[in-house]
Amino acid sequence: MERMIVVVFSDETKAYEGSRALQQLDSDGNIVVYASAVVTKKTDGKLTANQITNSLGVDTLTGTAIGSLIGLLGGPIGIAVGAAGGALVGSLFDLDSARVDADFLKDVSQILTPGKTALVAEINEDWTTPVDTTMESVGGVVIRRSLTDVIESQDQRSIDALKADIANLRLEHAQAKAERKEKLNARIESLQNKLHNKLEQWKTRREAIQHEAEARIEMLKTKAAKAEGNIKAKQEQRIASIKKAYDEWIEGLDKRAAGSGKGHAGGR
Repeated sequence: MERMIVVVFSDETKAYEGSRALQQLDSDGNIVVYASAVVTKKTDGKLTANQITNSLGVDTLTGTAIGSLIGLLGGPIGIAVGAAGGALVGSLFDLDSARVDADFLKDVSQILTPGKTALVAEINEDWTTPVDTTMESVGGVVIRRSLTDVIESQDQRSIDALKADIANLRLEHAQAKAERKEKLNARIESLQNKLHNKLEQWKTRREAIQHEAEARIEMLKTKAAKAEGNIKAKQEQRIASIKKAYDEWIEGLDKRAAGSGKGHAGGR
């Protein structure tokens, strides 16, 4: 299952130990680490990222779910990146980009207090025991959330609200007097433009999801080609599972975007 994990440690030394242990779990075939970062929360609330790894062929975490999450945890001012990071991680992001919900953000914020360091990672794991026992052995507190559990909920609510407003205005338009219809038409057209823009955002998101799925599958194929025995079999199973999950996700996006209510009221 695709998950975001945040493992909070009392100091940087323990966090780096946890990072190495997480990579070892990947090497052993117990999990897959797509991307990770070690971040420290300063007294002013900002985060510094001193170690960044991304196995998907990208040099930075800009635009990724991890980058978005770090942006949220670090606040709207932005993030100072340590010398080892080598690039800007992010600044203003929203929960949809991070692919987690507000409860997860709250849980992490309550534990990741100033002075503590966290290992943030996007992983694929079949069960939680390997990561939990390994991180607990080096003093880490694990918080995780399934990335597929949070699917564009905020945008979906916005789209549903826009469709409902348009439908109500059309009903009002049908019963309105002539002098009122023109104003209603203008309001309907304005809402339709907003709906169109929102659906275009969904289209862009869909393409990003497709690209992300392809990158993850290619990475796993490379791992499988180099592996043997049980590890090879695990990677092949993950490939099938990820493809199925992303196909279902994209199908869900398409269904949500359907029935956008195009056209204008009053036959215009």
